[in-house]
Amino acid sequence: MNYRHIYHAGNFADVMKHALLAWLIAYLGRKETPFRLIDTHAGIGLYDLDADEAQRTGEADGGVGLIETPFSPAIEEALAPYRAALAAVRARYGARAYPGSPAIARELLRRQDRGVFVELHPADADVLAVRFNSVANLKVLHLDGWTALSSLIPPKEKRGLVLIDPPFEKAGELDRLVERMLAAARKWPTGVYVGWYPIKYPKEIDRAAAGFADLARPALRLELTIDRPGPEPRLVGCGLFVINPPYTLAETAGRLLPALAERLGREGRGGSRIEAIGAAGEGRS
Repeated sequence: MNYRHIYHAGNFADVMKHALLAWLIAYLGRKETPFRLIDTHAGIGLYDLDADEAQRTGEADGGVGLIETPFSPAIEEALAPYRAALAAVRARYGARAYPGSPAIARELLRRQDRGVFVELHPADADVLAVRFNSVANLKVLHLDGWTALSSLIPPKEKRGLVLIDPPFEKAGELDRLVERMLAAARKWPTGVYVGWYPIKYPKEIDRAAAGFADLARPALRLELTIDRPGPEPRLVGCGLFVINPPYTLAETAGRLLPALAERLGREGRGGSRIEAIGAAGEGRS
């Protein structure tokens, strides 16, 4: 409840998470049939990089600030949905605005799609509601994200994407992420599930990822690191567990994440990981 993403908005973790989220939304939009997007820990959805909190950490300078210069055409193809959402948000709110996942969803969802943004913190939920409840196909709920993950699925749509991005302020949050993703996939087998996690203790990530080994569905472990672990725990990277990834996601991430690691890594110490962790292979069409 004390976490405020404004201090970290636009950092390397946001770039990685939002680039892949935007790609996934665009991918689901290739089919005409509608889909549901559920964001279980939505925050306030939009951030001002000139705000005192963001300026105090300067994390955006080492994230979105470093990707202003274009990459190669192959990398820009993967980044295209993220670039489009970022440009639309800047046109709407100003050049120093940075979109959280709700703002990215607003720009990329089609009229027939539906988005549900969930936030527990009362003040943040109020801000989120003011910003997005007036959009016809979006709905904001003041609710615990873990409760929402269970109660909002399955939706009436057969297709959908669930983003689970908890603040990791409590002990055991990584284990809970894996457990809840697996439970949700059993309840709604056709959904795509994306779970974000920080990398401070790589061995803990290995242990948690082993929980997907018996999953009878495809799953991926995607990671971006900007530094090597040291003797003291510190944030050196982030990752996404993805259940039911589109079959081209591994190839896209295999191009994008090494390029981001090279650009965002500290003194050449960036790295990436793309690994199939589900028992059913890498993905589906």
